[in-house]
Formats: sequence, C-alpha cells, structure tokens
Amino acid sequence: MIKSLLLKWSGLLIMLLTVVTMSVSGQEIVVSKFSVESGKTVRFDTPVSVSLLGLDYNTDKGALKLFELKGKERMEVPCQLENGNAPRLWWMMEGETPANTSRKFLLIKDSTYVTKNRIIAQLNPKALVMKMDGKNILQYNTAENFPPDTVSALYKRSGFIHPLWSPSGNVLTRINAPDHWHHYGIWNPWTKTIFEGHTTDFWNLYEGQGTVKFAGFNSLISGSVYGGFRVRQEHVDFQCKGGDKVVLNEEWDVRIWNVSNTPKGKVWLWDLTTTLNCASMSPILLEAYRYGGGIGFRASDEWNDDNSWTMTSEGKDRKTADGSRARWCDVGGEFKGNGTSGIVFMSHPSNREFPEPMRVWPPKMNGHGDVYFEFCPIRDKEWKLKTGNDYVLRYRMLVYDGKIDKQTAERLWSDFAYPPAVNVEK
Repeated sequence: MIKSLLLKWSGLLIMLLTVVTMSVSGQEIVVSKFSVESGKTVRFDTPVSVSLLGLDYNTDKGALKLFELKGKERMEVPCQLENGNAPRLWWMMEGETPANTSRKFLLIKDSTYVTKNRIIAQLNPKALVMKMDGKNILQYNTAENFPPDTVSALYKRSGFIHPLWSPSGNVLTRINAPDHWHHYGIWNPWTKTIFEGHTTDFWNLYEGQGTVKFAGFNSLISGSVYGGFRVRQEHVDFQCKGGDKVVLNEEWDVRIWNVSNTPKGKVWLWDLTTTLNCASMSPILLEAYRYGGGIGFRASDEWNDDNSWTMTSEGKDRKTADGSRARWCDVGGEFKGNGTSGIVFMSHPSNREFPEPMRVWPPKMNGHGDVYFEFCPIRDKEWKLKTGNDYVLRYRMLVYDGKIDKQTAERLWSDFAYPPAVNVEK
C-alpha cells in the first residue's frame, strides 16, 4: 500500500516538474516553451511575439527571462512584456533563420534578473528623442514649430517627426520648405474632409481652416527589445459653430525595434500605427484626393533628380510611381561627404485600399527635383469615419545607409506582413 502511494506521488511530482521547474536556489520558474516556424521565407533579425493569455506571466515574483534552446544548451535572448488587454511577449529572432525551419525557446521567471534597456525614450520640454545605444533615431515634436517671422503664423503646428536620422547621422526629413511651408518631416493630416456640412482642409495650413496638434502622451517605453511611445493628436476644425472643435482623434503608436545589423549593414527598423476615431457624435468624410493621408514624407533638401532614387515593390520609379499601388517603396539619395541613405516604407495588408495608392512627386518638381512620398489610402476612394469605430493604418520603416536591393526589401516586408508563427507547447 505504502509502495503504491509512493509511486503515485512520484508520478505526480514528475508531471508537476514538467510544467513548473524550480532551480536549486528557488529563483527560477518555467512559464512555457515555444517553437517558432520561419514559414516559406528566410528570416533575419525578425520581431516575434506570442500571446501570454492562459499563462502565468505575472512578474511580481520574478522578471520574465527567455532562452533559445540549441540541443542541450540554452542561450539567453532579450525579451519584453507588452501588457494590456491582450498581453504579448516580444523578442528578436536573431540572425538568419532558413525557410521551412523552426527554433525553440524557453520562458522562465527569475527573481534575480534585471533587464537592460538599449532603446531609450528621452523627453525634453519641446520633443521626445528616441535613441539606441546613445545614437539618435528620430524626434517627435510636442511643441509648436513656427515658420520665420516673414511667413504667416498659420503654418505653425506640433505633432510630427523631424529629424529622422540614418544610422550614420544623415537627416532624411525636412520641415518648412519655402515651397511648402506646411510640410513637416513625417506627418499625417487629411486634405479634403467634410464635417457637419462644411469642408475643412487640415493639410494646407495657410487656408486657416484647421490644424493637427500634439495632445499628450499615453505612454513612453524604453526597453531591450523595443522602445517607443503612444501619443494623442487632435484634428482641430476652426470653422465649427461655437468656435474651434476637435473633430478627429488620432493615436500614434511608434515602436523602434532592437535590430542592430542586417546583411546590408546597420539599420533602424520602426513601426508607426495610426488609429483614428471621431471625436463627436458627427461622422467625418475623408474625400478622395491625390494626396493627404496615411503617412507623408518630405525628404532632405540635399536630394534632387540627379542624386536620389524611388523604387516600388512593383518596379516603378519616380517617373511612373505616382498614382500606382505598392506593398513597399524605397526612397533614398546622396548626402554630401557622407554617402547615401534611404528609407523603405512598408504598408500592411490590413490597411485600407492595400496595396496602397501613392503620391510620388515627379521629376523636376519645384524646378530642382525635390523629393516627396506618401501612402495615400483615400487617393482613389473616399473614406467615411463613423462615430464609435476605430480605423487603423499600420506602417513599417527601414532606415539604412548605403543601398537596399529589391530582394532585401521584399523579405523585410514579408516579416512585417506575415511574421513567423509561434506555437506554445502544452
């Protein structure tokens, strides 16, 4: 009888240890194991995530710590918890992962583990600067920027990205160009809108009909896998009865990934997810128009027809890209004394009108070939935003020095559109 009970207890103990394992020191608890499938494409330094619903991810008794399992060895991999209604664990699947292969990972809790942040959100009175290992990546401007005194103050605005730096320090963005004072680096206003029976232009600020402004931070994130921020922006209509009125809320979720290098060299990889919703009981109509929409980019004043390039996923260049549709678009150019840099804009398959129409300035723009690019989800079809709904557009950007070939751009877009599948072992 006693022998039978001992056998039953030992069997139960073995079962428990397969789910929860304590280290000798009592500081380590296994949470779960994952396998990651690369799928049909080669992966390289790819952001990966898994849902933690159903798992004990509470960190009160220890920080989460991830290992990759290679045979009998385990190698530590930085990981990061994204809390919220749908909690997820994020990490970078580092190095090259061949197509149709899998990699295994072990998640534990460790009461002695301290994470080290590589990507830092650094706030000052006028802006937020995102940095990796002390190097500038991008700046989000919270304070209003004013044009020169000789130019109308209507051109002032906040809530935009500038500068956007390349890894070597080249500045890719431009604001307040004399030919378009209302251009602000990377930004997202809408040109032709209808609200409560009148038309409002949030793009051409000189019309004095409306503007977009920074309205506060929802979060600032520094981390080992990603860093970033979630920020509120308000579309303010100057033409409403009773005075200025916020008619459209927008949240930018900007996330910079810890990707130090690719086969093509050092890069920055970052996402911008924009969520729109009506700020009142009245809907707002975004009329179809050739520009004003998803994400706008006014490029460096050093770029022109002779020293820059534009290439889309469909093989179109600056002469043929305007009005066409694409999954991604590569825009770059030369900098005096510091080589070439560029940015690959990627659109997610879930975006409206995907593959998205684009606005690309043709050659000889403004007489000397200035460069402008935009994904424009309302170029061909109007978009009515109704109260009570969220409308989401997702983009990923790769900022690089040198040049990127089409194969690399396509692989990076595939990582964004169709990330590796993660399977939780029961």
